[in-house]
Order: sequence, then structure tokens, then C-alpha cells
Amino acid sequence: MSVAESRRIVLFRHAKADWPQVTDHERPLADRGRMDAAEAGRRLTDTGIAFDLALCSTAVRTRETWKLAVQEFPQRPKTVYEERIYEASPGELIALLNETPDDAQNVLMIGHNPGIQGLADILAGSGEDDARERMTRRGFPAAAFAVLSFGGAWKSLEPGAATLRDYWAPAE
Repeated sequence: MSVAESRRIVLFRHAKADWPQVTDHERPLADRGRMDAAEAGRRLTDTGIAFDLALCSTAVRTRETWKLAVQEFPQRPKTVYEERIYEASPGELIALLNETPDDAQNVLMIGHNPGIQGLADILAGSGEDDARERMTRRGFPAAAFAVLSFGGAWKSLEPGAATLRDYWAPAE
């Protein structure tokens, strides 16, 4: 693949988590979260994007979200469980994406707010249709995802370099 071709990044916030007496990192999904994670997986499949790589936080709720969502995919992408996604700032997430091998065209990142929403806002220099308006109005609730595209090498990804192509959030 030429680095001039369009790459896609999907930023996916974990589904709704429960609040049992465990550390934040160990919080599991709530019943609603399990349903929304599967629905998000169906919606991600509907985008038609064939993911080359999934980068998933090591937190229990993100791993559970990914496990349920990926069951809806026609083909499971290579998955890397990355502890640096947990509690990462948008800048730290960009640095992580800058490390992505250039043979990966489409990357899915499963993480947490405020980092995931902040990253979507920072990367999107422009937006299509009403995706930006919907993302601004809805925020980034649990199980929401944003689809962004950009041209160039992963190491050149920086604020404003991408276009927001789509946004989805579960009905509340």
C-alpha cells in the first residue's frame, strides 16, 4: 500500500461499565454494555471497513467490549492489548498511533474517555455530512465510535490531519 492512500482510524469507546467493588481497571461491563457492544460490532461491520489491526486497552471493560463487538465481524483483525491506552491523553494516543506499522491501513482503537473523545476532536480537521454535528451534540457516550480518514504514513498523524467520516452512538 502506498502511504498516500487513505487510512482509516476508528476510535471506539468501551461500552457501559458496571461499578462493583473492584479497581477501575477491573470494572466489567454492565448488562446494557454487553448489548451495546454487540450492536456497535454490527454497526462497525456495516461500515465495510476491513480492519488490519485493533489496539485495545487492557482494562476489563474494553477487553469485554472488544470480545463482544468482534464476534460480529466477518474476519477478526490482529489484536494488540495495549496498557498505554488506559488513562491516556489524546497526545499519548497519537504517539501510540504514530508507532503503527505502515502496512496497516485500517486501525480500530478501543479505549476510554476523555482520551478517545479528545482524540476524535483533535484529529478531525474537517468532517462530512452531519457527523461532526452529531458527535458534538451527543458527545462520546459508552459504545460510541468515530470513523476518521487521513492520507500519509502513521508517523505523520497529527492534530487536524484527519477527516471525520462517520459517527455512531447507541440510542439512549
